[in-house]
Amino acid sequence: MSKRTFLRTTAVLALAGAFPLAGLAQSDYPSKPIKLIVAFPPGGTSDVMGRMLADEMGKQLKQPVVVENIGGAGGVIGMTRALQQPADGYTLIQTGVGQNAVAHGINAKVPYDSKADFIHITQVHSGPNVLVVHPSTPFKTFKDLIDHAKANPGKLSYGYTPAASGHMAMELLKQTAKIFMVGIPYRGGGPMMTDMLGGTIPLMFINQDVALQHVKAGKLRALAVSSIERNPLYPEVPTISESGFKGFEALSWSGLSVAKGTPKAIVDKIEAAAVQAMQSPQIRQRMESQGFVVPAQGSGPYTQFVAAEHDRWVKVIKAAGIKEE
Repeated sequence: MSKRTFLRTTAVLALAGAFPLAGLAQSDYPSKPIKLIVAFPPGGTSDVMGRMLADEMGKQLKQPVVVENIGGAGGVIGMTRALQQPADGYTLIQTGVGQNAVAHGINAKVPYDSKADFIHITQVHSGPNVLVVHPSTPFKTFKDLIDHAKANPGKLSYGYTPAASGHMAMELLKQTAKIFMVGIPYRGGGPMMTDMLGGTIPLMFINQDVALQHVKAGKLRALAVSSIERNPLYPEVPTISESGFKGFEALSWSGLSVAKGTPKAIVDKIEAAAVQAMQSPQIRQRMESQGFVVPAQGSGPYTQFVAAEHDRWVKVIKAAGIKEE
């Protein structure tokens, strides 16, 4: 055998041997702990949902799924950090309305494309915002509020956290109902709720799970919910859709994704574990007790949902002329 032939044969054998090793690495997945990046600080709805899913997925995958909170810029910093990690299935990404839909309308320089840079695994939660007013206001019904806003443009104010689902719900309501109210921005839901309970601001949209205790205590009055169907935690509170604005919907949601380029065999394992986790009685009971909906599961429905939410909120943001704050 000539030297050239020998070298060529050796190279072919080495290359052939590499493929079984790559396949073996994928079949052994996961062989070490997995990280789930939650792009918001601890304690909020996103963090709670992420930790709940991580615990259950760890049981399915037989490896710990460890939550790492990387907050900032409405979720953009955490998303960017996640995409800087190897696309090997050991970094999972919690996606959601703020960082994967709203951010693209507010910030033209978002360093990722929510449609192209991710493989969306499954949706985790969906829940409405509740339109609440302080009890000192004269508004007893949703119609009372809308009628007053139309008759007094610019005289009502509301609180909002920039880029949050409640912010988007209010912008959509203003456009749909053709009313003008003055927004007061807050850095987070905690300070906004404090001012709301103190009567400093008269109204806001807020996640249904956050508002519930204050509504039950009579400290806030719920006028409407932003889902198409009524929420079981607020059975007497009408939807905006049934209150004269058919089809109105503005939801808080989150899901699970990985970076594009993650091998299909690994993606399939992650999807199977996530879907199985979301079907567990413990998770379903916990979510439903807080008024959340367990959405359709799997990559297909979630990929379509993310794309639709992206397009819808970018359109709303552009119509409202909202800029990054």
